[in-house]
Order: sequence, then structure tokens, then C-alpha cells
Amino acid sequence: MTGRIQRLSEFVANQIAAGEVVERPASIVKELIENSLDARAKTIRVDIEQAGVKRIRVSRHATSKIATATDLGEIGTLGFRGEALASVASVARLAITSRREDAETAWLLEVAGGGEIAHRPAAHPPGTTVEVVDLFYNTPARRKFLKTERTESAHVQDAFRRIALANPSVTFELAAGSSRARSSPPSRILDRLVAGTMAERLGAVFGERFLAESTTIDEAGGGMRLMGWIGLPTHSDSRAIRQRFFVNGRPVQDRLAAHAVRQAYRDVLFHGRHPVFALFLELDPALVDVNVHPTKSEVRFRDSRNVHDFVFGKLSRALRELRPGSGVPDGNRVREGARSREGARSREGAFEDLPQAAGQRTFAFGHGERPTAGSIGLARLFHDQDRVLELNDAPSSNDGPSPNDGPSLPQSSDGTPPLGYAVAQIHGIYVLAENEQGLVIVDMHAAHERITYERLKTQLLDGAVQRQRLLVPVPLDVATAQADVIEAHGGELEELGIVMERNGPGSLVVREVPALLFDTDIEQLARDVLADFIEFGSSDVLRERQERLLAGTACHASVRANRRLNVAEMNALLRDMERTENAGQCNHGRPTFVIQPLDALDRLFLRGQ
Repeated sequence: MTGRIQRLSEFVANQIAAGEVVERPASIVKELIENSLDARAKTIRVDIEQAGVKRIRVSRHATSKIATATDLGEIGTLGFRGEALASVASVARLAITSRREDAETAWLLEVAGGGEIAHRPAAHPPGTTVEVVDLFYNTPARRKFLKTERTESAHVQDAFRRIALANPSVTFELAAGSSRARSSPPSRILDRLVAGTMAERLGAVFGERFLAESTTIDEAGGGMRLMGWIGLPTHSDSRAIRQRFFVNGRPVQDRLAAHAVRQAYRDVLFHGRHPVFALFLELDPALVDVNVHPTKSEVRFRDSRNVHDFVFGKLSRALRELRPGSGVPDGNRVREGARSREGARSREGAFEDLPQAAGQRTFAFGHGERPTAGSIGLARLFHDQDRVLELNDAPSSNDGPSPNDGPSLPQSSDGTPPLGYAVAQIHGIYVLAENEQGLVIVDMHAAHERITYERLKTQLLDGAVQRQRLLVPVPLDVATAQADVIEAHGGELEELGIVMERNGPGSLVVREVPALLFDTDIEQLARDVLADFIEFGSSDVLRERQERLLAGTACHASVRANRRLNVAEMNALLRDMERTENAGQCNHGRPTFVIQPLDALDRLFLRGQ
């Protein structure tokens, strides 16, 4: 006999909802700040005690609600879930004090943990303050799972900075401590970010060096726009902690976007390192579902593959267009990005030109339209070792084009090339050159390795990938849904060099693979490709593995240490570097050159002091 369905009380239902919305104090801070932004607040102050467990107070707060079910399809506000405040009130003591501009007095609304509501007149300036006291006081089982005060405070600051980064036109202040009781310690300011100072916000979130070690991106296409700052490959982290991604101004954690960024950087980062970035993606709100997670920290795109390819393609192009040069990234596109921002809300000032930091590393954007590997897919295999050596032993000329020529770089005011002219070679390892800035030091093996690798990849892009038919096809047992994916994307997989056919509801057979990968674990390769298609709608596994083998070939075919070069050969190497994509790093992510400015040399020898 089945029991009757029991209807939960509103209080219990809110406590269940609170388990999804209120994970820790930082969750409440995020909800209340977002609602304040929806109310067009220009100044927001957050006060916390005991990392927000004892008290959270957000001043100048109001809320914006969704009016109809239709609005859920095109959400343009940050805070929209009606259960957020009710959920908070079910696990803490909640007080809301608010006064309209034209009202003579404010009103205070208090909600106790049991759901009792009381209201009375109160003194308060125009605006709203929300105060949350004794978080989880009535649910001790949840409270004991909170971390230390230091850890919870760090989570609050991270949530605070994420939102502040996306809203440079709003002044934010975060304070800790209490100013109410004499026995309590005085408040101390943890963060104060004044409106309009995007450079300050980037420095607060990523560190001051980020401004000097990053470049801007502002690209549009297909109804989408990608803007922001991306760290140079030499400015990276051992963990993926300095990465911020925003969709229509909403900070989110999106696996699809993270994968696209990781793939764009894969050719230039040192192994085990992670890129640093703050990226803002804007698209039609109707094409993105932000109502897939109670905390609104995740989104779902209607056309996820298109978004993935857009982010990957634009970032890949921006990174590949970086050249060793004598300028800064093109400011025209940055200034265009600072103009009209189409979206749910205006975020004026977000992309205004940033001041150049002292000693900034200098790179220049090229503006060629040559398609990258990500935009046209894999092409013909090039793995003939004799041709590799022949290609690399061929003399280089300043007049003739390189096989992977990019757009020409501007020379300095006195006509000196960006990497200058060679003057010497030391210990058979480093090339010394003089340019307009000062001294250029080049690791000749690392530089030649990148040049060789890019030439090999250019050969890959010249035609269709070569496939090797398997003498004994490899069978795969998969889920029915996975077999469906192969039927839908079989043609695309063939372009990548792998031929899989369905021979049953839940079985596949691999008949052909790229010739360069013939000796690999075929079954694991096929399963990796299949997993990528299911999660991201595309796969980079084949390209990654082929490029890995090409990188090894390039390493063995490049000029070795202790090989003496004459001045003409050294200058030919410098000119090739200036024309080569990703010339700032070798295939393993190590830097290929450094520039020591003349003023830095002067300081070493105390000149002018």
C-alpha cells in the first residue's frame, strides 16, 4: 500500500530550495549584489562579520522580478529567481530596510527562521539595505560543513570581484568587521573599487603584472561578440585559478568555453600551465539559457558547437597574430569595443584604453586573414623526414617569402626590423641582436623549432589528410546515443581522417585512421574522439595528436646547440621569427627570445645616476 502524498509546508520547501541556492556566505553575497545591479545601483557596499556567517549587510539593494513565463526565454537580468530571498530567510534571520526617494520614512521587514514576518517604520536614507544574520543557525548540520573563516572570506572576496569586474560603472566596497558595538573590532576595507577604473579591477583580480603581460581582444561574428583581456603565453598559472568568463555580463563557469580557451592555447603554453584571461561573450539572450542552475553559475547555449568554434577561432587567431615587434596590440579594435555595448544592460567604460605599464613587453598584431587550423580542419599529412631536413636547410632570404609568412611587421622609426640585427653568438646557444629598444637574446634552437613546426603545420593545411585503412577493423561497443552521434557526424570525422561505421544499435567499427596515428591505440583514440563530439560537438583529439608528433619531428630537425652560425644565418633566423606565427614560444611553451631594454642595461651599470 502506498502512502498518501504529503504537501510540504512553505518553510520546509524554502529550506530545500536553500540547499541549492545558499551553499555558503559567498552565495548570499552574490545574490544580493546581482539584485542590486538589476535595480541600477551605482554604489554598493557589502559588510561581513565572521566571513559572512555572523552577518552580511548589502546596502543600496532592490530586486527586479520576472513578470511572465515568456520572459524566462530571454532573461536580461542577473537576479531573477523568486525563491532566493525566501531561501535565505529559511536558514538565517533576514531584515530588509527600504525607503523610496519620495517617502518620508523607511520600512523595516524582518523574517525569522520559522517564517514569521514583522514590519515597522524605520530610519534609513533612500535606498535599500538587506541584512542576513546567523547563517544556518537553525540548520546546524549544514553550518558545521562551512570551512574556516579565512577560507569563507576568500570565497566572498572572489564572488565580489567577479561581479565587480563585469560592472566597471558601479562603485563597490567590501568591508569586514562591525561598527555597531563598541566591543566589536572596527570595520576594515577589504576591497574598494571605484567606478570607471577597469585597470584597477584587473589588477585586483589578476595582479598588477597582468596589465603588462596581456593583450586585448574584441572580435565579432555570427551574432556574437568576444571581448576582454588574454594573458600572453608567458604569463600563465600552475592552476586554472585566474580565469574569468562572462556571458552577457553574468560570471559563469562553463566547461564548453573553458575547453575552447584551452584548445586555443594548447600550442603555446608550457606543459602543465593554464592561461589567464577575462573574457566577455555577448549574444542574443534568446540563444542562451541561464535558468539551468539554481545559483545561475552555469549556462546552456542553444547552439553550443557554434559558440565553441567562435571562441576557439577568435582566440586562436589573436594568439597566432602576436608577433615579436615594436608596437602594442592594435588599439583601434579596443576603442571600438568601448563604444556601444549591445546587451541587457550598458557597461560603459569596460573597454576603454588602459594605460601602458612600465616595461611592458612589446608585441604587435598582424592583420592577415589566413585561416587557422581550427577554421579549416586538418589537411594532408606531411611527415617525410628528408623533406623536413631539406626544408630547414634551405637558405633563407629577406626578399623571399617564408612558407608560413604572416603579415609584414612594421619597422622602427630608423628602419630597424623588430628583432634587430645580429651581432654575436655566445656558447653556441644564444644569438645576440640589437634593435631600437636595446638587446635581444634569442634561444636559437627554441626559435628554429617553432619556425620548423609552423612550416610543417602549413604543409598539413595544404590538402586532405591522408588515411590508412586498417587490415583488421576495430570494433567498439558503445551506447545507442553514442552510435547516433557517429551517424550524424560521420562526414566530419572522415575529414579529420577517421572512418567509423555503425553496424548495430550499440556497436561501431573503425575502418580507417590518419596515417600519422596508425601505430596508436586505435580503440582509445576512437573513444576519445567520440567523447569530444558528445560533449562539445567537435573534436580536437586527432589534431592534437598529429601536432604532437609534428612537434617532435620539428624538435629533432631544428638547429642544435653548439652549431656555429655566421651573421647572415643569424639574421635569417631573426627575419623568419618575425614572419612566423607563435614565434614567441617554442613548441613546448618555452620563450624563444627576451628583450632587455636599453634603460635596464643603463641601470645595471649605474649610468645616469
